[in-house]
Amino acid sequence: MRYGFIIDNRKCIGCHACTVACKTENHVPLTVNRTWVKYVEKGEFPNTRRVFQVTRCNHCENPPCVTICPVTAMYQRKDGIVDFSSERCIGCKACMQACPYDSIYIDPDEGTAAKCHYCAHRTEVGLEPSCVVVCPEHAIIAGDLDECNGEIAQLLARETVRVRKPEQGTRPKLYYIDADESAIVPTAARHESMYMWSQRNETVHGGGAMYPIDSPLLQKSALAAYDVSHARPWAWQVPAYCWTKSIGSGVLAVPAIAMALGRMSEDRIRDIALSTIALLFTALTTVLLVWDLDHKERFLRVVFRPQSKSWLARGAFILIAYSALCGVFWLGVVTGYSTIASVLLWPTVLVGFLAAMYTAFLFGQCEGRDLWQTPLLPVHLIVQTLLCGAAVLALLPGRFGGGSPAVTSTSALVLLMCQSLHLLMVLGEVIMPHTTDNASCAARLITHGPFRLPFWVGAVGIGGILPVLLLLMNISSRLVVGLAGVFALAGLLIFEWCFVMAGQSVPNS
Repeated sequence: MRYGFIIDNRKCIGCHACTVACKTENHVPLTVNRTWVKYVEKGEFPNTRRVFQVTRCNHCENPPCVTICPVTAMYQRKDGIVDFSSERCIGCKACMQACPYDSIYIDPDEGTAAKCHYCAHRTEVGLEPSCVVVCPEHAIIAGDLDECNGEIAQLLARETVRVRKPEQGTRPKLYYIDADESAIVPTAARHESMYMWSQRNETVHGGGAMYPIDSPLLQKSALAAYDVSHARPWAWQVPAYCWTKSIGSGVLAVPAIAMALGRMSEDRIRDIALSTIALLFTALTTVLLVWDLDHKERFLRVVFRPQSKSWLARGAFILIAYSALCGVFWLGVVTGYSTIASVLLWPTVLVGFLAAMYTAFLFGQCEGRDLWQTPLLPVHLIVQTLLCGAAVLALLPGRFGGGSPAVTSTSALVLLMCQSLHLLMVLGEVIMPHTTDNASCAARLITHGPFRLPFWVGAVGIGGILPVLLLLMNISSRLVVGLAGVFALAGLLIFEWCFVMAGQSVPNS
């Protein structure tokens, strides 16, 4: 049994009866929608036409929202319906990032994720979803795709149908007959500040999606006459978490590598200072992660009721392991048990690298954000954490084990190498051609859109090129190296903000 939908655009009249029925049946609050109708007007007067698209959850056969959910609040039933549990949800909004179709929202009353659930309470007693019953034109057809004699299976067999974003590999079970390119492709129609009956909702967090006017898929004669806004799920806490995690996971790595290569000697005071910084920034990382949850009081469910496939849940355990190793290493150094410290140093460093890198796999599960799907991201995160480790080492005061010629030269060399690599990877991520329109639009938002000033001036100029120039001018000056470290850390934070915010600003519906 596999429940699915067919939307027959030959019949749809754009009456919004499905939207109203859905809201009434499921008590959907204002400002959010489980089902909505998109209007697109095409052509030039008098040769114009209006097309409609009923939009909702696709109940994918391979639902990325289920895989990424850390607490199994999103789950797939045996009948193929992708359902959700408000009681389990912690409000992490990862499912919203994973959905390539803008189908999931945070309920403003409950603070939990919600979406179309195929009116499961009706389906279980043999009734059709409310949108199907209310449609005056029978433009919405629901049923079991495996039932050969059923209406939906027969329509699917004889009609030409399309799905949204088949390239994502989610295998959606929401099919469209006579789908129009201007409606089914999110960036194919022009969006203005006013819709037919309303303004675009700028009150949602981040102002909703941004529509690049230079999209190669944009049809000049297509105007979105009516649509709904969708929020950017993750706020500033997420780019800040990426930054603090890079610092926390990298401060012990640079001295460990330098000592292994014979460039630095052991220093108990330095180890105490750096392990303290690692613990503080890892704790701050945890605070930022919990801060971004809509149900902060439920955050321990990630630990006690984890969903093993989610990299958000896996990341929580990696951070716990790293914190534990750092804590024991700190105790060993403080109490003078040098054997414990020497034995734990490299395991701590290696788990720190894993803590730095797991975000790449978490972003990889965010199927709705193609900019984050770069295969170089794990390597880039390791480079970033070494960059942060070198910058912190350069800023370490003399009384805490910093400031010596060996420390200064080592931090300067690592900082120069990592900053150069980081700059090349950043430029490569936004300038090189992308495989999807979603990723290309996000990159254009960074380089030519609303993020261009902080990106080019902050992340590339002040935070990227300037540190390299300072280090090339005088690599042995502690003041110059420290200043380069400050600029590098600031530039990395700006880049993280641009990368995270632009990636989730591209429309998915």
